[in-house]
Amino acid sequence: MATLNELKDALKDALDKRGTLNELKAKVRSEVFSAIDDTKGIPKPVPSEENEVINELIREYLKYNNYRNTLSVMIPG
Repeated sequence: MATLNELKDALKDALDKRGTLNELKAKVRSEVFSAIDDTKGIPKPVPSEENEVINELIREYLKYNNYRNTLSVMIPG
């Protein structure tokens, strides 16, 4: 009978091979950031035009390089 650690390792390996593990990690990160933002109660400052351009360049870079998981954390929910 497999031990709990062996089962965890097998599941982690299977998720990693399918690319699902990184997606799950990114989703959890995104949800944590959203939860933190919701609890602050402080209005977000309006970004400057320069900041908007920089953010868009970063988004385009992530999209171009197929960094979907990283991009999902950056996109406001």
